[in-house]
Amino acid sequence: MKTVTVLEKYPVYTIEIDKNKTTFQDIDEIFSYFREKIEAHPIATYIGEFDHYAHTTSLETGEVSGEIKAAKNLLCCFGKVLPKPEVLAVRPRSIGVADMGTHFSISFMEAPNPDANKAMEGWVKGIENL
Repeated sequence: MKTVTVLEKYPVYTIEIDKNKTTFQDIDEIFSYFREKIEAHPIATYIGEFDHYAHTTSLETGEVSGEIKAAKNLLCCFGKVLPKPEVLAVRPRSIGVADMGTHFSISFMEAPNPDANKAMEGWVKGIENL
């Protein structure tokens, strides 16, 4: 897993996992695994999922890279304190999974909570059969 800066300002954790290095066959299976991890976590809560590919391809002006076969976001929240209303701007968390044909590209933006980053990084790394 590596950290990159996307659009010159967003710190994003990202990894590519070859399909021959995981037992997961599609995004829905990965999301079932993530949901189990979220439900087992003492603080995290599952919110839902968003089919970004379906949304974008349904738009008259929508464009999706030809390499992307499917793309969804899983939404969850690790919020255990709400010290001021501006914190709402950095919540909830989103883990994006793109099916690239031969591999999955998985990413999430760095959270202000180091424990959330550690949990999401562990969940993502758990997809690969080492």
